Amino acid sequence: MSRNPTDHAADIARALATQGGHLFIGYYGAILHHGHCRTSGFDPDIMKAACVATGLLVIDTRAADFAAAARVTIGGPMVAVGCLPDPAPWHALAYAPLEQVAEAYRAAGAEVLNCPAP
Repeated sequence: MSRNPTDHAADIARALATQGGHLFIGYYGAILHHGHCRTSGFDPDIMKAACVATGLLVIDTRAADFAAAARVTIGGPMVAVGCLPDPAPWHALAYAPLEQVAEAYRAAGAEVLNCPAP
């Protein structure tokens, strides 16, 4: 990922147009989920600001307790990006709607932006 957020305008636009498109930020960088692709990088704050400004949902786990975020990542469902979610109930290896997964991360202490709280 470039340090210039305008370099990623096309990828962010694709993420906005993709069901489940979002930016995920963890301890080791950021991953922009768009289409059937992922773009990763190691300077997440610039990408975070660009995505928040466009209204893209952002999940930032850096402030969350590592173990709590790991439980969601390992034991929780995956985001259905560019595909239909599986029927509930969702579990590990199931595809769930982005908002459901975002709420699980929020409950674990992650910062979730551009996703209204329930």
